[in-house]
Amino acid sequence: MQTIAPLWLWATFIAIVLVSLFVDFVVLKKQGAHVIRVKEALDWSLIWIGLSFLFNALFWWAVKDSTGSTAIANEKALEFLTGYLIEKSLAVDNIFVFLLIFTYFAVPPEFQKRVLMIGIIGAIVLRTIMILVGGWLLQEFHWVLYVFGAFLILTGIKMWWAAGKEPDLNDNPALKLLRRVLPVSKGFDGEKFFTIENGKKIATPLFMVICLVALTDVIFAVDSIPAIFAITSDPFIVLTSNVFAILGLRAMYFLLAAVANKFHLLNYGLAVILVFIGGKMCLVDFYKIPVWASLGVVVGILTFTMVLSLRTAPAKAEGGSPTGS
Repeated sequence: MQTIAPLWLWATFIAIVLVSLFVDFVVLKKQGAHVIRVKEALDWSLIWIGLSFLFNALFWWAVKDSTGSTAIANEKALEFLTGYLIEKSLAVDNIFVFLLIFTYFAVPPEFQKRVLMIGIIGAIVLRTIMILVGGWLLQEFHWVLYVFGAFLILTGIKMWWAAGKEPDLNDNPALKLLRRVLPVSKGFDGEKFFTIENGKKIATPLFMVICLVALTDVIFAVDSIPAIFAITSDPFIVLTSNVFAILGLRAMYFLLAAVANKFHLLNYGLAVILVFIGGKMCLVDFYKIPVWASLGVVVGILTFTMVLSLRTAPAKAEGGSPTGS
């Protein structure tokens, strides 16, 4: 798999991710179990976004230095920005599902951050593997691009029809399977995943939550990773834009969880974005939509659905409660 990024930039990226995770873990450990307030979530979100933009600036400089072309550097930096924005947008759907899982299991807010932190590490490892495999498939079998495109279109249509409907975890097959094979305690034992009950070591509800969060990320990775390959085939850009979007997921969750109901139409916008990206992939051999145009469409759709959400009242979902997605 060919990439425009020099080896030292790969090393820099890995170092930034490791240091970021280390700092996050140290802060997490020092704070202990506590509720993440909106201001703290906003501050951390801005930090992660700022770090992503600084890395993109470094990427731009590295490409310009290695190629001697400002035009190429601009194009590659724009590809990173577009991929990052798409991943951030699709992560919103993850967040709504995480919110549903935490609500269903009545996970105290002060315990949620540890689950999300572990989920982020798992997501980085999983998506790195999937991106490398996906990149190899596209290089060896070009027709896979059409499969990815068709899959995104179908996923977008499915998301559109599912938007506004209240999902039910009771019918989740993974949850049913976990309950069959794992004895689970009735209550939480702090942030522990296992506890002792009647002399036996059994799982806590928090362990069930981490399993469902991991499964959710697997499902959403299958949707989101092909979406970035519609923007660029460079594995470095695909991986870095994906990982930087994931790094800010925990802060983004606590920020959006407080205002989830205000953006009740956002899933419709995400569905349209998936269909657009899938169509872009299917048309790549006939007409290549410029990266700047893709970025404009994504920003336009997100802005329109968010503004429209704020100007309209949430529809009543099945069961009589306002839908949060």
